[in-house]
Formats: sequence, structure tokens, C-alpha cells
Amino acid sequence: MLSELFKFLVDECTGKRLATLLVEAGYDAIFVGDWKPSSSDEEVLSKAEGEERILITDDKDFGKLIFRLEKPTSGVILIRTTTTNPEERFKLLIKTLESTNPKGKFIIVREKAAKIRKIK
Repeated sequence: MLSELFKFLVDECTGKRLATLLVEAGYDAIFVGDWKPSSSDEEVLSKAEGEERILITDDKDFGKLIFRLEKPTSGVILIRTTTTNPEERFKLLIKTLESTNPKGKFIIVREKAAKIRKIK
């Protein structure tokens, strides 16, 4: 079952509702706002890596931290959709997880397709 394979850390900018939907679907998901509101990107990435969680975010700055500054990560899912509706975004996320293992990858989720890049 997918929900047993992955643990997530959902960034504040992505919203608590998406974290709640993941938990309701059986995933181990933590919302950054419940853990440490207003955390820096570095703190968020460090927590995700330390707990082997896949970071789910709307913040493009994580790409810079990972690819330019070579910060370690278990994986990142960057949501870049025109909709901000958490239920719609959840459906796109689950569809991506059904076809791709996010560990060690930087995944950009869009309405039409996901772009996947392996992290060194």
C-alpha cells in the first residue's frame, strides 16, 4: 500500500488542508505550521531529511537549495498548479505517487504531467 511507503512534510505555503487529506488517506504527514510555524527553508529541509520525509511545497526556492547549494534531501514534490484547491491538488499528488517513487527525486507536479528529476 502506498501510504505505508512514504512519509511527508507539508510546507506552510502548501497549506494544512493538503496535510490533513494525506493523513486521512493513511499517510504519515506533518504540517510545518503544526511543527514550527515560520520555519526557514533550511530548517524545513533539514527536518524532512532528518526524518526521511518527502517535502511537499509550493516554494521554488527549494530547487536552489538542493541543486545549487547541494543541501541533502530525501525528496521534494513541488506543486505548480493553476488551482489552489487542496482536494484537486491531492488527486494530482496521489496520481503522481501511483506512478513514481518520490525518494531521491525532485518532482514538479502540474495538471497535465509531472516533471521528474533525480537528485544526486
